[in-house]
Amino acid sequence: MSDRRSAFILAGTGSGCGKTTVTLGLLTVLQRRGLRVQPFKVGPDYLDTAWHSAVTGVASRNLDSFMLPPPVLNVLFRQHVATADVAVIEGVMGLYDGYGSDPDYCSSAALAKQLAVPVILLIDGKAVSTSIAATVMGFQHFDPSLHIAGVIVNRVNSDSHFQLLKHAIEHYCNLPVLGYVPVTPGVALLERHLGLVTARESVVDAQPWHEFATHLEQTLDIDRLLTLSQTTTLPQGTFPDMPAPEAGAGLTLALADDEAFNFYYADNLQLLEHAGVRIVRFSPLHDYELPTCQMLWLGGGYPELHARALSANQPMRDAILTAHRRGVAIYAECGGLMYLGDTLVDAAGDKWPMVGAIPGHSRMSSKLIRFGYCEARATQQTLLAAEGETLRGHEFHYSDFTPCVDAVLACHKTRDGEVLKRWQGGWQVGNTFASYLHLHFAQRPTMLQHWFAAARSAS
Repeated sequence: MSDRRSAFILAGTGSGCGKTTVTLGLLTVLQRRGLRVQPFKVGPDYLDTAWHSAVTGVASRNLDSFMLPPPVLNVLFRQHVATADVAVIEGVMGLYDGYGSDPDYCSSAALAKQLAVPVILLIDGKAVSTSIAATVMGFQHFDPSLHIAGVIVNRVNSDSHFQLLKHAIEHYCNLPVLGYVPVTPGVALLERHLGLVTARESVVDAQPWHEFATHLEQTLDIDRLLTLSQTTTLPQGTFPDMPAPEAGAGLTLALADDEAFNFYYADNLQLLEHAGVRIVRFSPLHDYELPTCQMLWLGGGYPELHARALSANQPMRDAILTAHRRGVAIYAECGGLMYLGDTLVDAAGDKWPMVGAIPGHSRMSSKLIRFGYCEARATQQTLLAAEGETLRGHEFHYSDFTPCVDAVLACHKTRDGEVLKRWQGGWQVGNTFASYLHLHFAQRPTMLQHWFAAARSAS
């Protein structure tokens, strides 16, 4: 594949520097030019990709170097940019921040080198002048092998201030400054305990974002950005063994998709569909009947914010419990686990009855219970892994689950070669498996074979 396109990673100096807001503005600008854009996010974040998708109408994809081996990540990237004019990749945290202290592991910088795409560095211009060059120079020289193609300065209130910053960076760092992002009311993204509010809840108001894009068209050199990020080559990659196209033929998956449950990787859904699975979306909040299905997936989200309504929807709770008892192959991640338990205690201390498929109780905490990448070895046959198989995933939750059955996953978190913590998690009851672990199926697509086999055994 050698056709010319543009591709770049928009990386920042740290979390909270404005990467998501600027990414959304750039996506809007590029689409207004009639370009076919493909958004991506470095790492496991669901919320940023949801915003990308809401603004563009194009499914944003996660590029996660912990869950996906390099050849798999590369081939997914190739597939998704094949029909795009420009790939916009939002970085994670700071440019060199990854898993542990190794800047070449799971960082935006490492991924830029793996994919052979340039970095556009976003840096805060508030309350600084010449010192901004020292910051840029530090990022520039920390890894001389990394291609930083240009700089965008965020939070600049005047053109005269920008000209001072631009001169300092270009004079001392010899890097092109592609423009600045003005402070614009109405485009700030609200946050809560898991990060940004979801795009579905805070419906994208087209007017502020289009006004923001209009500002960016005036303050950023988009033509130069596209020229500096042009590429004619894409990384080579291969998929591991895939389920046969007919492996899931005849199976229907009921997918929970509403305000309470909406954390899904687009690649996971695509893998299921490519295997022949029919996906039917439903709402545990608003629907009273479960679609006829052999498979059921309850993803992550914010069930704790909708606990009253989820509990009050007795017909749906009964339908899911009946499906569980009938042997429907049910998979639940994080928020889905909380919903499948016996009760959920919300942040106000109120206790709400839930489905009751997984014996145990969820309780919200004011602090983060677990965050980050981990590996989980199945200690028995589970819905997605045979005994002894290891899953790589991500946990991020403020709730804790107190089970009344034994766990089926031996989990551990490693950083810089040392095991920081070990714990038990994941619960398999009948044909139902639930855990806090968020998984990307492309790490080993044959894990779907286990799910299909379980679904067929009960159908």
